[in-house]
Amino acid sequence: MMAEKGQKQQTEKMRLNRFLSEAGVCSRREADVLIEKGLVSVDGQPAVLGMQIFSGQEVMVKGKVVALEEEFILLAVNKPVGVVCTTTSRFQEENIVDLVHYPKRVYPIGRLDKSSEGLILMTNKGEIVNQILKGSNYHEKEYVVSVHKPVTEEFLDKMRNGIPILDTVTRPCEVKQIGEKRFTIVLTQGLNRQIRRMCEYCGYRVVKLKRVRVMNIQLGNLKSGEYREVSKKEWDVLKRMLEEPTEKRVGQHGKRG
Repeated sequence: MMAEKGQKQQTEKMRLNRFLSEAGVCSRREADVLIEKGLVSVDGQPAVLGMQIFSGQEVMVKGKVVALEEEFILLAVNKPVGVVCTTTSRFQEENIVDLVHYPKRVYPIGRLDKSSEGLILMTNKGEIVNQILKGSNYHEKEYVVSVHKPVTEEFLDKMRNGIPILDTVTRPCEVKQIGEKRFTIVLTQGLNRQIRRMCEYCGYRVVKLKRVRVMNIQLGNLKSGEYREVSKKEWDVLKRMLEEPTEKRVGQHGKRG
């Protein structure tokens, strides 16, 4: 297992809902619900929404002491078509958490829509989720896309240079044809169903969409429905990328809106 022992210490103040999320109890939103219901206490006193806690304070949920998990878990998962990227089964659809069935609580970093497949990362540490997902950080995600009719140079140029969708214009991106009806695209933003909407605007329908890379983490030969633990070498590179100044990444991709 790729893990970092002892690196997470509660040495600074932290919002209680974030603490509960990083401790693997539940999501931040679910933590707020528990707090509102009076099921969380700090040093024996009922917790309140928005409160911050400090090192050494005792946090309890439903009468049980909660502590931060020192082990850092980061998984690369090959999500099949038909699986939804939620952490709950209430929609009665197969979700990514049930698919992986990892022995400790992990949750997806971002989403792939139900009709898409490929690489999705899962972790037990909330602090890296926003770092990876935040659009202003310009982190790359690469996809292989199949469409219903032959790809033209005009189509590729439109996709590269920005498409008006969702009341904005997509950032210029790298697009390469790899087959008569197939191309790769590298995005640095994550608009809802972005690639499908971009293709539809250009008169194309996506037949298959597969994510093959998130930053430096590659899908590789991972089989559909399976997962692997991200190696320490991969994590070391990813960590350096997350610490890299945003201005440098913007420069690498050009001035984009």
